[in-house]
This record gives sequence, structure tokens and C-alpha cells, in this order.
Amino acid sequence: MIYKQFGKSGFDVSLLGLGTMRLPLENPDSHFFMGEGAGKINEKKAINLIRHAIDCGINYIDTAAPYHHGNSEIVLGKALQNGYRQKVKIATKLPIWEVEKEEDVEILLDKQLDKLQTDCIDYYLLHALGESLWEATKKFNMIEILEKARKKGKIKYLGFSFHDQIGLFKEIIDSYDWDFCQIQLNYMDIDFQAGLLGLEYAAVRNIPVIVMEPLRGGQIIGEIPDEVTKIWNQSEVKRTPVEWAFKWLLNRPEVNLILSGMGNIEEVNENIKIFS
Repeated sequence: MIYKQFGKSGFDVSLLGLGTMRLPLENPDSHFFMGEGAGKINEKKAINLIRHAIDCGINYIDTAAPYHHGNSEIVLGKALQNGYRQKVKIATKLPIWEVEKEEDVEILLDKQLDKLQTDCIDYYLLHALGESLWEATKKFNMIEILEKARKKGKIKYLGFSFHDQIGLFKEIIDSYDWDFCQIQLNYMDIDFQAGLLGLEYAAVRNIPVIVMEPLRGGQIIGEIPDEVTKIWNQSEVKRTPVEWAFKWLLNRPEVNLILSGMGNIEEVNENIKIFS
């Protein structure tokens, strides 16, 4: 596994992180968000997957309050028992849309600590910032409240995940001394949302960047257009679509961590080989 220092924390993070939005389900044909049976995790398989990933060198695991209808945090908390919590850093996100008054911020954080069965969240994010959620963040003084939570030892590092345009991204980056940020990026989305400009903007300000959706939810590893395949075939090194997608990001020195939502142990093994 390749490791890289993660910003001011001094932590050597595995370049591949485990996202828990697509954990194995009881009904494999259901969707992790929508429809009957959505979000019902196969706990035995999920715990085995998480622990296998950690045993193979992954030391950063990302979750969020709404994943699997709130069950992702619970299952992760179970998986990190028996000594596994000490081997990893965990990240989860504040569901800003549930905040109706300032007191809700710490109430929600405390619920997440309970679900994760931990007394401190290593990396805490304001979730899915866009214009309206950024306005809510300011309205309810969320950063100030989370700074107080940090002093209490409930979180260690504060960041945000982002889903909006580059102008707003720059505004948010410049508004606070962030410990890290998280953006969507892959070779199809270089001008989408924060994009490459956002990656570079954060890096110049020494803010570590976590990349989500490196495979665009699987869209760029399915049917590959013939014109793309012809270009790949010109390379002396032959790679799978997954390898091309990850290698493109690995070639960007500004990227500190790449999150992948892996649904089975085979995917974990395949991805780890690319990062080794």
C-alpha cells in the first residue's frame, strides 16, 4: 500500500481509502438508497469487508449519516471493535440539512459518536456543501460550534465535502483554515463542480484534497467507447479501465487520498493491487 502524509495532521494515510456508501446488501438486487429493502446491509459480509481492507493496509474509512439510511455508521462502529478502531482513522459528515437550530449541531455529532462507538471522530466534514447548505452553515455558526466540539475532544480535524461550482468552492476554501476538503474528480469530470481548478486551488493553500467518485459511480469502467480503447491500446502498459481511472488520479501530486466505495472483498483486493 502506498502512503502519503496527510496535511498538518502528520498522519501517513493510505492513498486508497474505503468508502462505506456501497457496503454489501441483504438483497444484492436492491439499491443502497432507493426502493424496497434499500440500505439493509448484510452485516456479516460488511464487517468482513471492512476488516479485510484494514488488514490489507487501508487506514482511512469514510462514512456519513445518510448512507444506507443511517446504518452505515452503525455497521462501521461494529466492524471497528476488537482492536480495529486503533488501526484506522474514521471520517463522517454532519447532515447540515437536519440542523434547525445551533444546538442541533452537537446533538447530531453526539448521535454519530454513539453509532460509531467511539469518543472521537478523526476527520469530520460538513456534508455536501453547495450554496444553500453553505448559507445554513453560516446561519447556524456551525464552524464555531464544531471548533468548540474539537476543544472537547469530540473531533480532531474539520473539513467539508463539496458539490457545487468552482466559484463557491474558492469562497469556502478562503473562508476558514480548513484541515482538508473532499471533491468529486475523475478523468471525465475535470471541469465538473470543483474539478481540476479546485484541486489546484486547495493544494496551493496547503489544504489536503480527498477525491470521491474516482470511478464516477462505476460509469467509467463499464462499456468503454471504441475510440477510448484504441487510445489505451497504444500504450505499452496494458491496464484495465479501473487501473486507468485510478492511475490518472495517482499522477496528480495534489491528490492526498482517493476514496472508493467497495462492495465486496474481490473489489478490495483488485483496488489494493493498484495502490501497492
